[in-house]
Amino acid sequence: MATRADVRRIALSFPGAQEDEERFVFFVMDKGKPKGFAWAWLERTEAKKARTPNKDVLAIRVANNAQKDLILASDKRKFFTEGHYNGYPAILVRLSEVTVTDLRVLLEEAWRCRAPKKLASSPGRSARRRP
Repeated sequence: MATRADVRRIALSFPGAQEDEERFVFFVMDKGKPKGFAWAWLERTEAKKARTPNKDVLAIRVANNAQKDLILASDKRKFFTEGHYNGYPAILVRLSEVTVTDLRVLLEEAWRCRAPKKLASSPGRSARRRP
């Protein structure tokens, strides 16, 4: 079982990774813009009401919709999606169902999807929080 603490530790281990101070969102800067690679899922619990963060589910960026379909088909207990993400390359991950190893692989791949090529190929590991 993975936790939000595991998400934070792993996500911030990647070069250039940052965490938003106000929300549970991890991103990397590319050409001056934040590119999110993992974030808390905002769930709609009541129709016509604002979405609220679900602390047990993480949205993670994937390379493309083909990869998304493969991951979703691999294990329905761990991975799912909802209408809001139709056509968007991201999956929803139940933290209680994935191992820390699963999480590390997913987060690293998500980071690689968003990181600038120069940063993605850098050997060092550093991270900081967004001011």
